[in-house]
Amino acid sequence: MLSKLSESILDKFSMDFLRNQVLKNAYGNDDTVIAVRDPRILLAWYLFFGLVPWFAHDTVFLLGCFVLVMITTVLAQVAGLVLFLFGLGVFSQTGVLLFTTFLFGGDASAIAPLLTLTLKVATVSLASVTVFSGLDPDRLSNGLMWYGCPERLSFSISYAYRMLPMLMEEFQNVLLSYRLRGNPPAHDNFTGKIKYLIYQVKIVIHAFYPLMLNTAKRSRTTVEALEIKGYRYAAVSRDVRRMKLASLKIGYDDLLFAAVSFLWVAVTVLISSMI
Repeated sequence: MLSKLSESILDKFSMDFLRNQVLKNAYGNDDTVIAVRDPRILLAWYLFFGLVPWFAHDTVFLLGCFVLVMITTVLAQVAGLVLFLFGLGVFSQTGVLLFTTFLFGGDASAIAPLLTLTLKVATVSLASVTVFSGLDPDRLSNGLMWYGCPERLSFSISYAYRMLPMLMEEFQNVLLSYRLRGNPPAHDNFTGKIKYLIYQVKIVIHAFYPLMLNTAKRSRTTVEALEIKGYRYAAVSRDVRRMKLASLKIGYDDLLFAAVSFLWVAVTVLISSMI
C-alpha cells in the first residue's frame, strides 16, 4: 500500500503537472476578483504590502496584513503548487532558524522575533503571489508603463511571461530526448529508487545547457520579427504609448478594493495602538 501511495504521489508530480500548475498561475487566473482589477491599483497595493511590512515590528499590525493578503490570495485562486512551495519555503526557513537558535543556547524568548520575521516574509510573499498571478503580461506591462517605467523594461517583463510556455515546452522536449537515449536504473527496491532519483537529477542538470541554447535560438527569431514590425520606433512613440494605456480605466470596484484594503489596515493600526 505504501508503494502504491508513493507511485501515486510521483505520478501527480509529473512534468505535465508542474507545467500545468505554472501556466495556470501565470495565465489561468484572468477571471478572478483580483485579475479584473486595474493594474495601477494592484501595483500600488503591492508597493504598500511589499515594502511596509519590512519596516514594521508590531505583531498585531503584521498579523492583520498577513490575514488580508491571505484573503486576497484565496480570491486570486493561486495554483496549489505555488502555495505548497510558499509554505515549504517560509516554514522550513523558520524551523531552521529556530533549531539553530536552540542549538546555540537560545531559549523560548527567540520565538517572538522569529514569529515577527515569519509574518514579514509571509506577507510580502503572499502579496507578490497575489498580484503577479492575477496580472497577465499585457496588463502588467501597461501598468508599469503608466507609472513611468521605461517601455523596454516593461516589455521585457511582459516578454518573459510570454516565454514561459515556450520554456516549459522546450524543457520537457529536452528531458524526453535524454530519457529516450538513456538507460535508467531499475527502481524496484529502495536502493533502486534512490539511484533513480539521482539519475533524474542528473538529467535535469544536463538538460540546462540545451534548454538555454534552444530558447536563445527561438528568442532571436522573435526579436527579428519584432524589429521587422518596427518595435524600436514603437518603443519611443508617444502615440503608441497613448494607445496602449487607453485601455486602463479605474472603476468603482477598483476604488472599493483600495478602500477596503485601506480600511482594513487602518483598523489593524487602531487595534494595535489600543493593545
